[in-house]
Amino acid sequence: MAERGPSLDMTKLLAARYRAASERPYLASALYALTVVPSAEVPTMGVDRHWRCYVSPGFVERTPVAELAAVWVHEVAHLLRDHHGRAGRLPVADQRDRHRVNVAQDCEINDDLLADGLPLPAGRMEPSGFGLPEGLLFEAYLVRLPPEVRSPDCGSGAHGRHSPWEATGPGGPARLGPVEAEALRRHTAEAMRAHQRTRGTLPAGWRRWAEEVLEPTVDWRQVLSGAVREAAAWAGGAVDYTYRRPSRRTPALRGAVLPSLRRPLPRVAIVVDTSGSMGEGELAAALGEITGVLREVGVRGNRVAVLACDADVHAVSRVMTAEQVALDGGGGTDMRVGVEAALAMRDRPRIVIVLTDGFTPWPAEAPSCRLIAALIGEDAPAPPSWVETVRVDAGGTPATGAPAGP
Repeated sequence: MAERGPSLDMTKLLAARYRAASERPYLASALYALTVVPSAEVPTMGVDRHWRCYVSPGFVERTPVAELAAVWVHEVAHLLRDHHGRAGRLPVADQRDRHRVNVAQDCEINDDLLADGLPLPAGRMEPSGFGLPEGLLFEAYLVRLPPEVRSPDCGSGAHGRHSPWEATGPGGPARLGPVEAEALRRHTAEAMRAHQRTRGTLPAGWRRWAEEVLEPTVDWRQVLSGAVREAAAWAGGAVDYTYRRPSRRTPALRGAVLPSLRRPLPRVAIVVDTSGSMGEGELAAALGEITGVLREVGVRGNRVAVLACDADVHAVSRVMTAEQVALDGGGGTDMRVGVEAALAMRDRPRIVIVLTDGFTPWPAEAPSCRLIAALIGEDAPAPPSWVETVRVDAGGTPATGAPAGP
């Protein structure tokens, strides 16, 4: 007969939660919203996206109350910061690597908790262990971590991927829905703001998070990516006939060959404003976002043309990466020339994206393609109303340093 492990010491576990809530009252509502689920399969503690906290009885038995309190704060931080939602907006390849995502998320949380004096257990993941600076978001840590990193599994409430020890199906332990979770995030952010007014102390990471929840800013990368994806879907919806692959109905018709319908990938032209007022850092950031999105939707290589343009078109290139773009120019500004040159190409694009500071004339009327203007800098004047517009932060990063989501 298999030897049974220790039973969960609920008194000790709840004493640790009480301690965490008492010492950091702004987290109390979130901590008490978690449903405890004993599990011998979870390595330490972990959470799913439904605000259920899975707890290892053995871990509770061997861990002091003060450290358990710190782990409570760590796990609820994953959910408050919507780590699973933000993980779902990562590139697909990154989403699959739950280990690196989890480590990056732990780095985002633990530097704040350690600065706040919380005694996290040994083996914790923190930025200094990888030679990285403190105070970054997990998306920034993710790209800097080595590929082989591993971490205790914090569950789908962190990295967004289902863990083997999580409950499945509509039944089982109580769960929190997305609407209630969002209301709880806002309530917690308001409690943090009140705590800061009365006591004046709040870790920098929590302060930044609360400000973002209560006064959200729009991440230009998310908006730009959405606009490019939507345009690609729109352009890819066009169909044409081809005889390269005959219709499946052809065998039924003797002596006749019917064409089949095809849904081709769209061709894209990116017109880059290289006039003297444009900075290469901003251009590289925006161009990198666009080419990354195009690669994800399958548009790459000779389907993407980049035109460097000031008052004239100086270079036209087929590119694979942003680094291959020749940013020639430096004179006056007239993006009409670039748009006209793009539409006059032999392989006429169905999407034209213009990267500019906005100080340029625009075509007199809407062209027969999807036209997107990525305006760099908050003072960029708006183009005509028929141009889809995305405003790019002049620093090349979102104003708050945040990705989509709090």
